[in-house]
Amino acid sequence: MIKNIQDFSLDDVDRAILSALQTDGRLSNVELARKVNLSPPGTHARLRRLEKEGFIRQYTALVDREKAGFDLLCYIHVSLQMHQLEQVEEFRKRTREMPEVLECHHITGEYDYILKVALKNRKDLERFVVDRLTPVPGVARIHTSLVLTEIKSTMALPLE
Repeated sequence: MIKNIQDFSLDDVDRAILSALQTDGRLSNVELARKVNLSPPGTHARLRRLEKEGFIRQYTALVDREKAGFDLLCYIHVSLQMHQLEQVEEFRKRTREMPEVLECHHITGEYDYILKVALKNRKDLERFVVDRLTPVPGVARIHTSLVLTEIKSTMALPLE
């Protein structure tokens, strides 16, 4: 199975399909075919290939965080005490199990990880940091930044 975009070249039609679906993942096959100037059967075949090759990981609805009651968006930097495999794996496992964590990235620099976390309020933040994150074995330092205003948030890649 192809793992990376570099392993497979996308043509203009593939990019047009992916761009259209990033804008509206609910497009019918007929609507998508019209947008990319291809027959519906041809569009369907390309779409299935893009899914099979892993370019399309999943289809999902993007829920408005604030309307759903999650008023607090935070970025939390975490450093581990030691970088032993067991500690690293345990941190990663526990982080994957935390529903509040929207994203977790292993990073370079002063900290080891950055978490993007959605919470309802300050009390939820306190509970998350004190009761969920701090007890994870190996966590040495935690630095939290609160998002004041979200200027841009997108999942769409600039394919064209």
